[in-house]
Amino acid sequence: MYKVILVGTDGSETASKAVSAAADVARSLGSELHIVSAFRPGSASAGMAAAAGAPMVDTGVHHAMLEESARAVSEKAVENFANGVNAHAHAIPGDAVDVLLDTAVGVGADLIVVGSKGMRGARRYIGSVPNSVAHSAACDVLVVKTA
Repeated sequence: MYKVILVGTDGSETASKAVSAAADVARSLGSELHIVSAFRPGSASAGMAAAAGAPMVDTGVHHAMLEESARAVSEKAVENFANGVNAHAHAIPGDAVDVLLDTAVGVGADLIVVGSKGMRGARRYIGSVPNSVAHSAACDVLVVKTA
């Protein structure tokens, strides 16, 4: 039914629950799995550090460091959860929602797996990754109870 599954992770415990569920579904269906970690280059934290008197980090170096960190997160998720699954790790710059939606289209995903964190309380009104993905995805979305 689902040939290509996509899941995002930031390396957190709740995201790991979603990755584990996505890997289980991929394993049971013989699906390909794409594990994505989004990162935001040029984040406000770099500007705040400079304003606080910290040395300014070259933006190219900053981007490379963020990408390396995100890649390590997605590769660790592949190592920890994708045993017996054809899995691919991705580190992609941008907003988490946009990265998930764009990558799903790019890899031809027919299922996106997201965790439920952020779907309750005030965050559900101001926007959360799972809510935004569920409302905007061009494919099916599985929301895993992680919170």
